Amino acid sequence: MAALTPLASIAVPLGGQQLELQEIVHAEGAMPLLRVRIREGKRFTVLDIDPVSARRWGEAMVAWAGRQPGG
Repeated sequence: MAALTPLASIAVPLGGQQLELQEIVHAEGAMPLLRVRIREGKRFTVLDIDPVSARRWGEAMVAWAGRQPGG
């Protein structure tokens, strides 16, 4: 059974999506993954992302936000 640890919950003001970030470990000693759950009404998307991909994605989002007014 996988162990889930909640990390963050973010309500997106435009569009009404709910983002949930969780750490998931499938077995003891296994590589932890970042689970991204995107809820949009009754639909949801789940992505399990490895640490290297999560870092690249995070860096890209921080860079984009830094280029925006008020970012």
